[in-house]
Amino acid sequence: MIDFAGSNVMSTNEMRKDYLLNRWVVVATKRKQRPTDFAKRVRERLVGVCPLCPSNEHMTPPAVLVYLPSDGGVKKERDLNGFRHKNWLIRCVPNLYPAFVPPEHERRISVKESPTLGRAVGHHEVLIESPRHKEHPSVARVSQLVHLVNAYLDRLKDLSAKNYTRYVSIFRNHGRDAGASLSHAHTQLITTPFIPRTVDEELEASRKSWVKDGGCAFCDILDKEKNSSRFIWESDHFLVFAPWASVHPFEFWMFPKKHQSTLLDISQSETKALAKALRVSFGGLRSLLRDPPYNFGFHIAPSKEAHDHYHWHLEVYPKLTIWAGFEKSTGMFINVMPPEDAAESLREAIRREEAKL
Repeated sequence: MIDFAGSNVMSTNEMRKDYLLNRWVVVATKRKQRPTDFAKRVRERLVGVCPLCPSNEHMTPPAVLVYLPSDGGVKKERDLNGFRHKNWLIRCVPNLYPAFVPPEHERRISVKESPTLGRAVGHHEVLIESPRHKEHPSVARVSQLVHLVNAYLDRLKDLSAKNYTRYVSIFRNHGRDAGASLSHAHTQLITTPFIPRTVDEELEASRKSWVKDGGCAFCDILDKEKNSSRFIWESDHFLVFAPWASVHPFEFWMFPKKHQSTLLDISQSETKALAKALRVSFGGLRSLLRDPPYNFGFHIAPSKEAHDHYHWHLEVYPKLTIWAGFEKSTGMFINVMPPEDAAESLREAIRREEAKL
């Protein structure tokens, strides 16, 4: 069982350990700021021509997936022989400047050349979330977010099947300060020939907990956080809360209530519920902090062997502070906003956002 506790009102700074990872965070209530102190007006950099907007399809590589409207539904295609589809709902294209590159031949290859050297074999894609330049999750139509979630599933399924893929990372950078080089709404996908360290440590820690206690550690976390002061929002299918040892101010996590190890396990009704959860959560974050920069990443089990003990989830990291010398030299983080206070503010903001839908 995962053991964590905390009073609703902090009177002193605390050190808190992550639920599963060997990672400590200092929650520095003595340096606490108001939510409005984090809000900044960031001017968007003007770009002459956006390569991700409609009519500029020729500026990207051919799409590996295109959603097209068809008789009230969606038709799935891809760009072939130099042709670029128009009138699209979703496009997914290879990144022009990839971090990981597919091999010339799709076969099992030797990735590691030595204990300290390996080849960056994989895929790096840009998933264009909407033909509307500014249709980010915080303001998007729920119907468009349903298309987005379905596109995540399509690409996750296809990329996971590659015999040189060990993990598929689905992540988003929002705003220049969070690393977004383009302002058009988009997500990125990177496949790696190994399991990244953070996910690997979660997998191992949750496996040990399952062997010891006979249950999912993440399910235990959900049961406790649902009734804690860090609870933010829930629906029939999803729960949102601020994690006990939040690294970032206003960090929040989103979990399916039903035990699932991968995003590919969700049903059609859960797809729609996830779309709504994304809309209200990011809408609340936007209204509370004036559309702050943020990063998010899905944590997903890479294989069926982890089904019993791993629980997929989305982690959201607002980019409101700077990691300085202490954090970079020690691997220990200082968070100036107690997650209990962040949850209270987000709870009200998301409630107001949900009332608008």
